[in-house]
Amino acid sequence: MDPTFFILIPAMIFAFFAQAKVSSAYAKYSGVANRKGITGASAAQTILNSNGLSDVPIEMTPGKMSDHYDPKNRIMRLSKEVYEGDSIASVSIAAHEAGHAIQHALGYKPIKVRNAIAPIVSIASNLAWPLLIAGIILGFTGLVDLGIILFASAVFFQVVTLPVEFNASTTAIAQLEGLQIILPEESGSAKKMLFAAAMTYVAALAMSLANLLRLVLLRNRN
Repeated sequence: MDPTFFILIPAMIFAFFAQAKVSSAYAKYSGVANRKGITGASAAQTILNSNGLSDVPIEMTPGKMSDHYDPKNRIMRLSKEVYEGDSIASVSIAAHEAGHAIQHALGYKPIKVRNAIAPIVSIASNLAWPLLIAGIILGFTGLVDLGIILFASAVFFQVVTLPVEFNASTTAIAQLEGLQIILPEESGSAKKMLFAAAMTYVAALAMSLANLLRLVLLRNRN
């Protein structure tokens, strides 16, 4: 077995733990209704209206955990469970996506950087592995180096994503509490839900960094 593979093991364990944690948190808090019976769509609309973003539409989108804010079209899309649900998980996730809309409106620098490089990184990440594999098979160091550079750009994108996601969650909690969408005793549950979700981004970055280190070691060894 390639000894560099062992570099990935800690990151793989962390990623497994993070995914299990968010799945567990979602299963738990999607079954706990908020005391005021507010749906995710209503919570998001209240937050948007309170921040002068009433012109941002909220749409229902298919799929589970498919919630996102589309900065290009300025549209918030929520899954059916979040849109119609009145659980702690629903209002927390909806508030998080509203947090991205607020970031966009305020010109939050990390989200501006992420949105600017997203199209380039999408292409780069799709090309990285084919170039790496071709370079290794053909023995072309130049192709391997190019593949590593392209892969590194995807890692950089994940680095930029971290403050965006954590800030959106912090904003979400502040909005949920400040607008009294949730009661004080429900705040802890909302924080646990959003923290668990944020850890998946940390785990993804850890996995990518481990892969990048492994690629560099393989390149230097060969």
